[in-house]
Amino acid sequence: MNLGLGGNSAARGHADEEVFGSAYDQRVILRLLPYVKPFMKLVIISGISMLIFTFTLVAVPWIIAWGIDDFIIPGDMDGLVWVFVLFLGIAFLNWATNYAQQSAMQRVGQGVLWRLRRDLFGHVQKQSMKYFDNTEVGRLMSRVQGDVGQLQEFAALVVMSLGELLSLVGIVIALLLLDVQLGLITMVVVPILIAIMVVWQRYAKKSFIAVRIRISIVNAAFNENISGVRVVQSLNRQPRNLEIFDGKNIDHREANLTAGRFASGLLPGVDILTAVGVALAIYFGASMVADKSLEVGVLVAFIMYIQRFFDPIRNLTQQYTQLQRSMASGSRIFDLMDRDPDMVDSENAEKMPTLKGEIEFKDVRFSYVEGEEVLKGINLKINPGETVAIVGPTGAGKTSLVSVLSRFYEVEKDSGSVLVDGVDIRGVKRQSLVSQMSTVLQDPFLFSGTVKENIKYNHTEASEEQMVVASKAVGAHDFILELEDGYDTFLSERGNNLSLGQRQLLSFARAIVADPKILILDEATANIDSHTEILIQNALRNLLEDRTALVIAHRLSTIRGADKIVVLQEGQIIEVGKHDELMDKEGLYNHLYNMNFATMDAPED
Repeated sequence: MNLGLGGNSAARGHADEEVFGSAYDQRVILRLLPYVKPFMKLVIISGISMLIFTFTLVAVPWIIAWGIDDFIIPGDMDGLVWVFVLFLGIAFLNWATNYAQQSAMQRVGQGVLWRLRRDLFGHVQKQSMKYFDNTEVGRLMSRVQGDVGQLQEFAALVVMSLGELLSLVGIVIALLLLDVQLGLITMVVVPILIAIMVVWQRYAKKSFIAVRIRISIVNAAFNENISGVRVVQSLNRQPRNLEIFDGKNIDHREANLTAGRFASGLLPGVDILTAVGVALAIYFGASMVADKSLEVGVLVAFIMYIQRFFDPIRNLTQQYTQLQRSMASGSRIFDLMDRDPDMVDSENAEKMPTLKGEIEFKDVRFSYVEGEEVLKGINLKINPGETVAIVGPTGAGKTSLVSVLSRFYEVEKDSGSVLVDGVDIRGVKRQSLVSQMSTVLQDPFLFSGTVKENIKYNHTEASEEQMVVASKAVGAHDFILELEDGYDTFLSERGNNLSLGQRQLLSFARAIVADPKILILDEATANIDSHTEILIQNALRNLLEDRTALVIAHRLSTIRGADKIVVLQEGQIIEVGKHDELMDKEGLYNHLYNMNFATMDAPED
């Protein structure tokens, strides 16, 4: 049994994050090309610089051979000056081309990632609420941060890998040009190395995947424990949680040690093969020098080339696994970007005219999961300027009702219709509809930024006067002025430097600064204190004037003055009327009132 601390569910939930792809995925490469195209000049500069840089690396042993055979052995010390000058020139060219290559590719990489991250962010924002209901926030963050970050490394790896391949090809060409026979002899170890790489990669891949799975479980456990620290401490479960976490941490340690053994085993093997190659060059090369068929300088160059020959192979091996991860990350990113939004405006969608505020639900049926209806044939008409309270037990469908009105979710064509001013909202552009509506939720969400920016949030065109009027209308103006910088006070993440009541007041101000014709209050006063609620209730009398309002609430004070109260149960309307009328019926509303509302409405000591 597993209790808490990111159990096996963490491993299951992040299984797709641990998949290693192919080191080369044509689909990913082709999808990246449009992002690279605007930077082709920089790519060409980087490519040319890479070729020259590789040439400078390969040329060094050749220059040494030239110096030994043509100047040192004959004793021409004056001629060595030219070797020295050439070395300086090669060294400067090496630095300059390396800088140009790295600088150009860095600009390309950052430009590509900037565009990719922007497109990814924009695409995610187009997704429907249904998508966000079924997708973990952590997984989306993994796409935007982790997977895009992997592609950032991919850009650098591609350059490095191409450089290593060019170096490898250059060294092989140099060896064969110096002496074909000795070159073929020294490269006899290459097939052995390839066989080792194939076997190593097969087992090392499994160990690396195991490490990533274990760290995913450890991170999930750590995050879960920190998020639920109040519960943990209140139940005094720290020792047991530490015991569970320690087990997962040990698993991660062992997985890392196993992976480390594979990583540590490869490099000595490559070094041994390097030594064998050098030994073959010295043994056969010395014989060739002895019978005058090979010059000493050429033998020295051979030894240097062989030592360098295995460096690109070693580096490419280490880069291979990272390339796999990058391809897998790219595949996941483009899978997300290829996902069409569940809800889009129709091709012939028109702009919604200025609202009057009439709302009508006609036989509306809706379900989050196929076959499980949460709204079962809702028929309701709301006149312009009416305040309608929606009440009912948990799971009755209250929030679902206002969600389909806001087009967070789409009502299927054969499942009724939602009309605003007689217009089916499925046939209008969503933005033109919701821009004339405002919603205040139970849990106020403020963004990092100033008070002013949060109030104007989606209405930056609003004047300072409109902002202040909205703040005064909801009773927020006075406390805002008491803040350190007034309306310019910077709010921390989610507005945590304000009280819950203050955050809710700012949410109200944000809702009405746009002067909406339809106002939705989804249990907007559920989590605030009585004093703040009184402020809001006083403000609502003015706020709701000449507006159509849908109020979901469980506090009696919020709904007593409603023009009509709609009672929902199991997705159906079972009662409609004013407070007194419903109390007289002694139905569900009366029951809810006597069981719950009366207690909440009772005066506090």
